[in-house]
Amino acid sequence: MPVAEPAAHLLDKPALWIGPEALTETSGGRIAHVYAATGRPTGEVVLAGPAEIDAAVSLARAAWPQWRDATADARRDTLLRLADLIVAQAAELSQLQSLEIGLPVQLARQMPALAADQLRYYAGWCDKVGGDVVPTWPIRGLDYTLDEPYGVVGGIIPWNGTLMAMAQLLGPALAAGNAVVVKPSELAPFVAPRIARLAVQAGVPEGVVVVVPGGAEAGRALVAHPEVDKVHFTGSTATGRAVLAAAAPTLTPVALELGGKSAHLVFGDADVRFAARIAMSGAVALAGQGCANGTRLLVHESVREQIVETVLARLRRVPFGDPANERTVLGPVVSEASCRRILGVLARARAEGVTLLTGGDRAGGDLADGFFVEPTVVADVAPDSELVQEEIFGPVLTVQTFGSEEEAIALANGTRYGLGAYLHTNDLRRTHRVARALASGSVWVNGAPGLLPSAPFGGVKQSGFGRIGGVAGLREFLRPKNVWIPA
Repeated sequence: MPVAEPAAHLLDKPALWIGPEALTETSGGRIAHVYAATGRPTGEVVLAGPAEIDAAVSLARAAWPQWRDATADARRDTLLRLADLIVAQAAELSQLQSLEIGLPVQLARQMPALAADQLRYYAGWCDKVGGDVVPTWPIRGLDYTLDEPYGVVGGIIPWNGTLMAMAQLLGPALAAGNAVVVKPSELAPFVAPRIARLAVQAGVPEGVVVVVPGGAEAGRALVAHPEVDKVHFTGSTATGRAVLAAAAPTLTPVALELGGKSAHLVFGDADVRFAARIAMSGAVALAGQGCANGTRLLVHESVREQIVETVLARLRRVPFGDPANERTVLGPVVSEASCRRILGVLARARAEGVTLLTGGDRAGGDLADGFFVEPTVVADVAPDSELVQEEIFGPVLTVQTFGSEEEAIALANGTRYGLGAYLHTNDLRRTHRVARALASGSVWVNGAPGLLPSAPFGGVKQSGFGRIGGVAGLREFLRPKNVWIPA
C-alpha cells in the first residue's frame, strides 16, 4: 500500500517565535521540511540566523532572574505542570514527532510519557539543591558552598527524538534555575517550539525557554555568544569538535554527548533468543539512528550460528514501512542525504568482500520515494573496517566472532567511541570483570532499559564528556560557590 501523507492540520503557519513575537522573515531564511516516508515536502520552516540567536539570548538573559529567584517549590510545581501538559497533549505531540523524522507512530506514542518522566524526576530535585558545609583547618571558620545556576544555557539538541531531547535538557537545566535557549535541527523543527509554548502555559516565565530552529550558522552563533554561560550539545563527534572550537574564544564551558558505536557482547552462557532480540533492536530502533544503539554484534564462537540465525529470522519479520501504520516498527532514515551516505558505506563494504546476510539496498515498490534502507546484517567484517569504526546511523548490524573474554573486550573497546555497551551473560563474576574493563559510559547487562531519568548517561573517549540523567545530569547545570566566614 502507498505511504500515507502526514496530516496537514498539525503544522502551524511558518513562523519563528521569540517570546510572544512571531517572525516570518529572518536572517536564517526558510527551508522546506521533507517527510522522510514520502520524500515530499510538508511545508516551509522559518530558520533562525545570527540575528535571531542574539535576540533569543537577550530575551533569556532578561527573563532569567525571575526564574532563578523563584522559590524551589514554585519551580518544582511548574515542572510537574509541564509534565502533565505533555501527557495531556500526547496524541498531537506524538504525531508531530512522527512527522518530523518519519518515526513509526507506535514508537512515537511512547515518547510523551517518557519525556514527562524526565521532567517529573527533575522536579523532585528542585527543593533539594543546596550546598555543603565544609570542614576547615588549620584556620577555624564556617565554610559552606552554594549550588548556583550558570545563567543562560545554550542547548543544541539532535533530530532523532526531539521530545525526549527537550525533556532531558529542560528538566535539569530548569530545576537548577537556568534559562535555556534551544536550537533544534532544521530537520526536526516542529516539536521543540510546541514544548516551549507548553512551558509558558505551565508557568515558566516568557523568555526562560526560547526555541530557535536553525542550521549550522545558528549553532555557531549560539555557542559563540558572549552572553551564553554554558553549552550543552548532543550530536555527532565531528560537530562536537566544531562546538568546542566555537566556545574556545569565550571559554564557555561545554558538555558534549556525541556519537557511539556500541557493542553487544554475547557470551556462550547467554540466553540466546533474548540476546538476539536485544541485539536486533540496535538496527531497528529509530532505524538505527540512535547514538547508544548497539550496532556491533560480538558473539562467542560457540553460539555464533544460533545468534545469527535468530537475529536474521526476527529481522525478516519486523514490520517495515509506513510510519503511520500501527504495526510498523522500522521506518525510514531521516533524509535523502542520510540514505545515500548509508548505502555508500554498504557499497564500499561489499567491495571489500564482507558477507551480506540480509538487506543492503534501498527499499523499492511503495517505499521507493521515501528514505527507506533495508534492515541489513553484515558478517566477516574486519575490525578496522569503516562499518566497524564509523557511526553508520542507519539500520545496519555488523557481526564479529570472538573466542575469549579478552578478545571480546579488545573488540568492544577497539573504536574511538565509548558511549555504551550491552553485555549478555549469566556469569555474575564475568559481568563484573567485563563491565569494569569496557571503555564506555554505560554498560547494560541482559537487557536494554532505555535512558532512565535517574541514571547518568554520557560517553568517554570521542563519545564526549558530561552527563544527562540522574544527579550527575543536574550537576551539569550548577556550579558551586564557596563562602568562608571566620570563627
